[in-house]
Amino acid sequence: MKELSVNHLLGIKYINKNDIDLIFETADHFKEVINRPIKKVPSLRDITIANIFFENSTRTKLSFELAQKRLSADVISFSAAQSSVKKGETLIDTVNNILSMKVDMVVMRHSNPGAAHFLSQNVKASIVNAGDGAHEHPTQALLDSYSIREKLGDVAGKKVVIVGDILHSRVALSNIYALQMQGAEVKVCGPKTLIPKYIESLGVKVEPNLRKALEWCDVANMLRVQNERMDVNYFPSTREYAQQYGVDKTLLESLNKEIVIMHPGPINRGVEITSEVADSGQSVILNQVENGVAIRMAVIYLLASKIQ
Repeated sequence: MKELSVNHLLGIKYINKNDIDLIFETADHFKEVINRPIKKVPSLRDITIANIFFENSTRTKLSFELAQKRLSADVISFSAAQSSVKKGETLIDTVNNILSMKVDMVVMRHSNPGAAHFLSQNVKASIVNAGDGAHEHPTQALLDSYSIREKLGDVAGKKVVIVGDILHSRVALSNIYALQMQGAEVKVCGPKTLIPKYIESLGVKVEPNLRKALEWCDVANMLRVQNERMDVNYFPSTREYAQQYGVDKTLLESLNKEIVIMHPGPINRGVEITSEVADSGQSVILNQVENGVAIRMAVIYLLASKIQ
């Protein structure tokens, strides 16, 4: 059996193209499973997984939980926002307490970049990074690429623009790594204040004009503005942002071709995209949600098969 080159999924930059291909092949199989009348397989009956979320998350946490239950794993979920971590317990203490309950895998979201990597070096369990600060969010990038492959047949040779708050986005960085590894061309578009200085060193071009970016691309991945990560104002007003960087039906229909619209969610309707765009035939947003479960099943299954 083919296996992943890594024992943890810490970020896209730690895996290779073969890993991505294997995850996608496995996800194809699981996608067929979750569309059956009985949506469960007994693959991970002997595996216990802990979901530890130090930051609030609804969609990612639900998606992971559903993926784990579809694989028949035992699942414990821990929301650190309401826990002893608030009382000053360290990250390693918290996780070691959970591991003493004989947990095989930890899915973790944390506000500090590198938290998952740090954990992987200090505890005996397979670690899946469900987002570390503004650093990486590997399963989101995988499900985004998988959704592009499903819609357009292949990721190689496609032109993808990531629009919006690139500076605070872990989705953007993971997507850039994943898309380039698969042979796609990537541009970013957004207010100058929300584009990191180092972005061009990743081989990514900056296109400040939204219309030009959309005329260039095959796929537009619309990110939300992460107000909760901002301590200063990066642009004058939400209304002005929506006028310059939001996509509405008129703009979409004025392009000389059909492009695919993606969004990692949650959507600020009327800011990055209007409801008409979000619910249109060009949007694959709901496919992304469905694919997220299949991709997370694939990642968990493949990592679990390496646990001795």
